Amino acid sequence: MEEGIPMSSTTSTARTEHHAEIHDRMVITDLVYRLGVCLDEGRFDDLHDLAIEGAAVRTPDGESVGRDAFVAQARRNHPADQAFHHVTTNVLIDLDGDQAKVRANLLVHITDLADAADDAPAPPPRCSIGEVYHFDVVRTTDGWRFAHVEATPMWLRGTLPLRADDSRRSGEVVLDRTP
Repeated sequence: MEEGIPMSSTTSTARTEHHAEIHDRMVITDLVYRLGVCLDEGRFDDLHDLAIEGAAVRTPDGESVGRDAFVAQARRNHPADQAFHHVTTNVLIDLDGDQAKVRANLLVHITDLADAADDAPAPPPRCSIGEVYHFDVVRTTDGWRFAHVEATPMWLRGTLPLRADDSRRSGEVVLDRTP
């Protein structure tokens, strides 16, 4: 804006709305990234702060409804004897007032900690999975939170390490692409 030329209230309002939209997009993107960090670091109790009470989740390992069930499913699918590295990219957000639909690409590397060699800084991954995330997020009094999380596998390289309670045979994963 040039000095001496007043900004109209319409321009000021539009700029404020634009800044608010940019802020919402940044906060929602941060929410998506925080999910990956919680899963990578085994900070499952922190997931309570990312979802609404009735949050629903659908992954190849099952479906759950409710924040506690969401956290329990994450804990079950990320056992302590394995290491996970979630890489989330291409976050696209369709804002609609106090709700948004989000799509992102996800690459997950999974290692079995028993594979660690004494001279290696970390064990090699047993497998990598390419997935597409779909989220419904809502604005609450505490900020943006997940209402629905869905992860759809697109490809798998390697073999999933088995869990002690695992019913999968030889680490197979079902590539169910049904929405």
